[in-house]
Amino acid sequence: MHAVVIGGGIIGLASAYALVERDVRVTVCEKGSLGGGSTGRSAGGIRAQFSTPVNVDLSLASLEVWDAFEERFGVDIAHRRVGYLLLAREERTAKRLREDVAMQNDRGVPSEFLAPAEAAERCDGLRTDRFVGASYSPTDGFADPSLALQGYATATREAGAEVRTNTAVTGIRRKGDRVRGVEIEAEGGDETIDADYVVNAAGSWAQRVARMAGMELPVAPRRRQMAVVDPELSVPESDPFTIDLDTGSYFRPEREGVALVGGHWGEDPDADPDRYQEGMDLEQAANATERAGEWTTYFGPETRLRRGWAGLYAVTPDNHPILEETVPGFVNAVGFSGHGFMHAPATGELIAELVCDGEASLVDIEPLRSDRFGSEVTTERNVV
Repeated sequence: MHAVVIGGGIIGLASAYALVERDVRVTVCEKGSLGGGSTGRSAGGIRAQFSTPVNVDLSLASLEVWDAFEERFGVDIAHRRVGYLLLAREERTAKRLREDVAMQNDRGVPSEFLAPAEAAERCDGLRTDRFVGASYSPTDGFADPSLALQGYATATREAGAEVRTNTAVTGIRRKGDRVRGVEIEAEGGDETIDADYVVNAAGSWAQRVARMAGMELPVAPRRRQMAVVDPELSVPESDPFTIDLDTGSYFRPEREGVALVGGHWGEDPDADPDRYQEGMDLEQAANATERAGEWTTYFGPETRLRRGWAGLYAVTPDNHPILEETVPGFVNAVGFSGHGFMHAPATGELIAELVCDGEASLVDIEPLRSDRFGSEVTTERNVV
């Protein structure tokens, strides 16, 4: 059996690795460099504090891999379990967090609901008068996306997969109702690669790839920006990844008192993945830092911007991925809405199950079918 994986980000390489581990011959086609899309611009968050069971389950299945990554892949990905702290300004947000914690606990997540004073015990710089509640889980944290990608890429190649960079897919080949391969740009002319399965893991280009196969998927690129700053007061490395849910403002510690700051306001709602602004927008970075300074003591007027970058989320209307064999031979793993890095290990295993077993068993992915958008859907609320 031969599978072509379109996309050399963390989802594509995790899928390729899981497939080749199941004795599938794999070719990865990446139009640029590995991790050159969203993966290399990720904040690296790894958490299980979601508002829907399927996202919690994807996190728990992925955490098993993240926790053992160095042992399994021989790469230290700087996985730091400092926790996530989700903050609520509004009573309705706090009510939802309580409901989320109950659901998470039922599924094995050690999260808890906190009063503002208890939240301040996890984050010294928190201005507690801004909030009415919070949730926290000590098993959440973050890792280095580039190092994780390196681990997957090396293991995938060593297991026998062919990984082709600077290789753009220009068409999807079909025979009858079934997808049978891809057409690519190659030196000396176009080339055809026959395959039993094609996996769309193209991130922000997922909709374009799906159209090559004759389908429309509601996956849209959205620009997100982060800034690395020297705070006025050093942020302890033990502070959690902290998010003000009602404003979308967030920060997380880096090393030696430095912090990463971001938010999801004022961004281009229809970013072109080939032509968006990849560099830091100084006005947005200053705005993000000022907002973080409104609810913490860390980011005062003496805060200095070091650097920053922008990347793209591939977003669906309900902030959940599309994960299915949409037509025979064509599998979609797209639309992760900012959670692709943290859910990559589970996604790779699920792709291998769909290709090799004909169905998924690691996680119930029935809620992630592409036909769900014609009816009422449950939207993931805990998104930044």
